[in-house]
Amino acid sequence: MLHIVNKSPFENQTLDSCLRVVGNVQGAALLLTEDAVFAATKGSIIEGKIKTAMSTIKVYALWPDVEARGMQDRVIEGIKMVDYGGFVDLVAEHSNCQSWL
Repeated sequence: MLHIVNKSPFENQTLDSCLRVVGNVQGAALLLTEDAVFAATKGSIIEGKIKTAMSTIKVYALWPDVEARGMQDRVIEGIKMVDYGGFVDLVAEHSNCQSWL
């Protein structure tokens, strides 16, 4: 399943809720979009949670949203960047998608 989060982890608990549910689910993936890309920032208080998640699931961030927020050089190593075409590919690759509001 592809889990899509678009809310900043510094403003609400959406990412935390998603990560609790995803846990160690095989084949799961997380896509950070819009303000959720702030979770991909090196040195943030969220970095540990993202790195823990990356040990069991694939984590992606939408490159145009990273770029729009000026974060190009501050992304946690190992997070895969995707463009809009890559977003579509991720949706097509996974049998289910869950958008976290």
